[in-house]
Amino acid sequence: MFSQKKKLGIVGGGQLGKMLLTKTNQWDIYTKVLDPSENAPSRSSCTEFVQGSLQDFDTVYQFGQDCDYLTIEIENVNTEALQKLEDEGKIVHPRPGAIALIKDKGLQKQFYAKHNFPTSPFELFEDKADILKGWSSGKIKIPFVQKSRTDGYDGKGVHVVQSESDLETMMDVPSMVEEMVDIKEEISVIAARNSSGQVVSYQPTAMIVNHEANLLDVLLFPAAVDTYIEDKARKMAEELIEKMDICGLLAVEFFISKDDDLILNEVAPRPHNSGHQTIESCNTSQFEQHLRGVLNLPLGHTTVHLPSAMINLLGAPGHTGDVVYEGLNEVLAKEGVHIHIYGKKQTKPYRKMGHITVANSNLEQANKIALWVKEQVQIKSHQPISQ
Repeated sequence: MFSQKKKLGIVGGGQLGKMLLTKTNQWDIYTKVLDPSENAPSRSSCTEFVQGSLQDFDTVYQFGQDCDYLTIEIENVNTEALQKLEDEGKIVHPRPGAIALIKDKGLQKQFYAKHNFPTSPFELFEDKADILKGWSSGKIKIPFVQKSRTDGYDGKGVHVVQSESDLETMMDVPSMVEEMVDIKEEISVIAARNSSGQVVSYQPTAMIVNHEANLLDVLLFPAAVDTYIEDKARKMAEELIEKMDICGLLAVEFFISKDDDLILNEVAPRPHNSGHQTIESCNTSQFEQHLRGVLNLPLGHTTVHLPSAMINLLGAPGHTGDVVYEGLNEVLAKEGVHIHIYGKKQTKPYRKMGHITVANSNLEQANKIALWVKEQVQIKSHQPISQ
């Protein structure tokens, strides 16, 4: 793969792909990226760029014809095309069957139940009317969480029902409905695996969620959880990546209940928002680790050499249009601050535009600086919507 003719195809060219390409460029790996946007963040960093639909069979199939290896940076892709490419001898990681399973939240939940992974009780429904019927019959009880079975990402496709009035605004789509968990904390563990069977995992990350946008807002790494919780979460993530037969990464989100029970929430078979801080904090970043897993290279060490706190840079409410960043000069003057701008030209409310990691030998101090950074930086447009 290094400085040779073999080609790595990446289906999806967003910010995850852009950060993945930082390592492929360091290693001089030939990369080809497919994305529907002509201004995809990955476009300027790959060797070859193709604009086209990630869901269209023919587009994905033709894209992969001259690739030796294929991977993804988003689950919402045409898995039938990837399966055909794999059947014809292309190396595809994660395997198409695992992507198809994971991108359907209903199938995900059924997989957990079948293999006895602890998860919240759930039911599957065809549409809004079917959910209302389930509620009126007592099959499900308020409060509950409705998740669209497919097409959910970055907080979309999730609706929390806390009262009867919330029933009216439910999504009218095939859904997975799960009991509301009394959550004390949310954590994530990222596991990695290669086709030689080597498996490693990172220490847990504490996730603080912006419930208005239903997006990860601040994360602390490593999470300050009891050793038995860490050991149990890492073991479960490693078991899960093996059960799903995935090479590359598997990001596993957990709830810790008020009773300190560990509850599996959902997973992603790719680099994940909860692992961005590994770039500055770990010997091996999640992006390098994903490449190692996909290309069957020895997996890297996951040792934490510096704790960190990370914030997402989200588009400000009321602002849509050409992006303007405010406050970056001020935060650049602070030691340990690492700014990552994704290169999206247009902002909109709560859109992920970048992230900032604060690395510090003291996690509490890192968090304090990160919260200060969050107040300083604003992602706006030239003309607010209200005007």
